[in-house]
Amino acid sequence: MLILLPPSETKRHGGIELPLDLQSLTYPSLGPKRRVLVRALQSLAKHPDAMMSALRLGRTQSAEVERNRVLSSAATMPAIDRYTGVVYDALDAASLSPLERDWAGRNVLVHSALFGPVGALDLLPAYRLSCDSRLPELPLKKHWAGAVGCVLAGSAGLLLDLRSNGYVALGPAPVRPDAVFLRVVTETADGQTRAVNHFNKTAKGNFTRALIRHGRSFDTAVELLDWAPGAGFDLRPGAVRELNLVVAAEVAATRG
Repeated sequence: MLILLPPSETKRHGGIELPLDLQSLTYPSLGPKRRVLVRALQSLAKHPDAMMSALRLGRTQSAEVERNRVLSSAATMPAIDRYTGVVYDALDAASLSPLERDWAGRNVLVHSALFGPVGALDLLPAYRLSCDSRLPELPLKKHWAGAVGCVLAGSAGLLLDLRSNGYVALGPAPVRPDAVFLRVVTETADGQTRAVNHFNKTAKGNFTRALIRHGRSFDTAVELLDWAPGAGFDLRPGAVRELNLVVAAEVAATRG
């Protein structure tokens, strides 16, 4: 089973004094693609104004340029700790036990715009690059989609895709019954479902945390559907190769 998470724009500072090792990351076959992007990003960082434009940064975000300039030599930390923001606040990696973190390391991926899919315990520096960033002569979709699609297609077992559409475009999940996309929705008074906005990230973080703490790899979406009610989740079949995680309407209204 693989749980595929989106990354976060925001990242925690610091880490351990071990520099980035691209070949140690999950899916080493993506090494050449990763190396090209790292070099391009560091080269662009020599021109701060151009980088801030390419990454759509505001004046108060100039420190992100320096992060990219030194990313090959900067301190690293596990991806699940590096990323912050709503999904990762809800996941709360710092409170996981060593056994739970080990399970996450085997079963959770984060889809980085810079590194492609990486394992939850892969060591990453802080950096800035998003799915909608525009590097000169290096379109991210063209760069990543084929290669990432291939490695995801080679994964065995259930693939649960929690990414946003922007990251799906950087590497589509395989078309097969055990590769499913998770949508967070709420149910209206007439029984219809509609997507929720902000709270969808919290729901995805909570759901991922529950799966990590449960520590069992499911082989099929049916098994996941059977497990969810006992874990406190309203999970239902959706469109073809999709599951709907239904949140209470009052929760969506107050947090969406």
